[in-house]
Amino acid sequence: MPSQEFDITKIRNDFPTLNQTLNGNPLVYLDSGATSQKPQSVIDATTRFYNLGNANVHRGRHTLSERATEQYEAARLKIADYFNVKANEIVWTKGATEALNLLAHGLQSQITHEDTVLITPLEHHANIVPWQVLTQNTGATLSALPLEQNATFNIARCIGFITHTKAKVLCISQASNTLGNITNLAPLIAAAKAVGTLVVVDGAQGAMHLRPNLKQLGCDFYVFSAHKMLGPTGVGGLYGRYELLNALTPYQTGGEMIDTVTLEKSTYRDAPAKFETGTPNIAGVIGFSAAIDYLSALNIQQLQRYERTIFNYAATQLSKIDGVTIYSDLNNNIGTLSFNYKAEHPYDLATLLDGFGVAVRSGHHCTQPLMHHLGVKGTVRASFAFYNTHQDVDNFIHALKESIDLLD
Repeated sequence: MPSQEFDITKIRNDFPTLNQTLNGNPLVYLDSGATSQKPQSVIDATTRFYNLGNANVHRGRHTLSERATEQYEAARLKIADYFNVKANEIVWTKGATEALNLLAHGLQSQITHEDTVLITPLEHHANIVPWQVLTQNTGATLSALPLEQNATFNIARCIGFITHTKAKVLCISQASNTLGNITNLAPLIAAAKAVGTLVVVDGAQGAMHLRPNLKQLGCDFYVFSAHKMLGPTGVGGLYGRYELLNALTPYQTGGEMIDTVTLEKSTYRDAPAKFETGTPNIAGVIGFSAAIDYLSALNIQQLQRYERTIFNYAATQLSKIDGVTIYSDLNNNIGTLSFNYKAEHPYDLATLLDGFGVAVRSGHHCTQPLMHHLGVKGTVRASFAFYNTHQDVDNFIHALKESIDLLD
């Protein structure tokens, strides 16, 4: 599909949720790190399936079932093309969290008490807890890459740590959900590959903003969520190099993933079907397909330039406010500003901002180890996307100043 010009006015009109007032003010949606808004085409695709095409997949010979199956598998092809991988290397899941749990469970038979699993202090809990469970069950060691005081990675230091540790698995985010910091993955993956370490990348935040070429990136596994990529909630996926994917132990068993069943034993289908049990979120996958169409029609270079312009403008304006501490890396970021104002509780600030129609996130953002590293209990997080505008930034800064006046 040819790329369209980056027309912010047209783009804004594609997202019905954005064009409303909240508490008597124009909505300023700055919580795309939690979930992105959905274009009308995604909403329409989901509704159309339930209105005209509702049927189960892979199970029927009637027209509706075959049509649903065709759409469902076409979506797998689209997401594979988006990431430059093969369709049989994409497993549908409920989201990045389930994909990480699938991986941690699936690798358990390959991990021993002599092995080490590497994570980082920046990770979302979904990329920490499953690995804690894996190492507890196997007796393996769980270790973390060193993080600088400002919550960035010293790449040379991390390469040395990876080389020395020779871990079985390295689990690392492409971009921090709390800070927006982009991880310089290429040298870390190269160092891991040199010592035989499997690399799992959490792409929940990076998949939309960075649109990675996974073959070029060279990771072994990559997880993503549709709802952070303009798609519906309850859908996501796991990319895995096919031979590695197929070697995983199934996370769940039952219908659809079965090859043969007797009362004594069962055999399983090959990946990706091996990991897709029961009736999936068909409407969600079809909606995700429409989201991929929308993203693929946008020029990624134009999108990234625009997002960077909005982010730089917001960071500059926020930095001018006395008493504000920004924790995000302003030079290497997908578009997220994580900050606090003096000693005020982030919940209070977020609540006041909501009164002005500004939607931000507050709290620990499912990254308690990172909050401990930063020495705070939580932050306010304003996460931008390509559908935000300079006016959004102006309204946000105005609302923040008004809120601060109320607090002071």
